[in-house]
Amino acid sequence: MFGMTVFESVLERLKAEAREAAEDLPADDEDIAMEVRGLPAGFAGLGMGKTFVSAPQAAAAYLDLYEEPAPPPEEPPPAPPHLLRTAPEEVAEDLALTGRESVEDLLARRRAFARDNHPDRAPADLRTNATLRMKIANMLIDETIRRIEVERSLGLRG
Repeated sequence: MFGMTVFESVLERLKAEAREAAEDLPADDEDIAMEVRGLPAGFAGLGMGKTFVSAPQAAAAYLDLYEEPAPPPEEPPPAPPHLLRTAPEEVAEDLALTGRESVEDLLARRRAFARDNHPDRAPADLRTNATLRMKIANMLIDETIRRIEVERSLGLRG
């Protein structure tokens, strides 16, 4: 079957099946088995002989050789717009820092920001932006925590 078209290989297979079916019949019934009494909705003729097969047999033989086509490539999802905001002012705006937050509130904001902006969760082409956003957010939060600690040590904050 190598070097043949799909159609030729299907025909060869059908010929082989017809020969096997003819061998199974008694000698006097052999002519009856090869006789065409009417054409079904679909049929395949094999050569110049009297051998024909029904549409379901031809379809089954062909479908055995059929390969499913590869699914079309999926379109990548659009880039999250927040990952395009990499200026320190934009990151501070996204963190909603007012200067009156508690340390616990700042740590909670850091975790929430990391959930939405961590480079491991970002699309491959925006991982650099996500890394930069995380660095800026960590720097801003760390500076705010240091300022709070200095204010506490000076007695300016309770």
